[in-house]
Amino acid sequence: GKHRIVIPCLGHFKEEYEKVSKLYMDNKIRTTRYTLFSFLPRNLFEQFHRVANLYFLFLVVLNWVPLVEAFQKEITMLPLLGVLTIIAVKDGLEDYSRYKMDKQINNLVTKVYSR
Repeated sequence: GKHRIVIPCLGHFKEEYEKVSKLYMDNKIRTTRYTLFSFLPRNLFEQFHRVANLYFLFLVVLNWVPLVEAFQKEITMLPLLGVLTIIAVKDGLEDYSRYKMDKQINNLVTKVYSR
């Protein structure tokens, strides 16, 4: 069936190596959850899976109804925004430390033994 072609990256084989190597995944370690562009939407999606955050969101939405308004609209948003911000900063810092660790591991010197 299927077989793998290994071409050394030497001299005149370089073009063929680059063409064939695009077909295979690299062996870099990636343990981060987010990218720079997916951080905000994905983090908010994960945070609103928590029941407490949904409860505070419900209170904010309910307070925008004039008949039910208990506090000023901005005051009910403060606890939710505070919690969301603190958790987002914590998740961002954790993910950045994972990124730095992955980068350190991926840049380690590797010995390759051949016959």
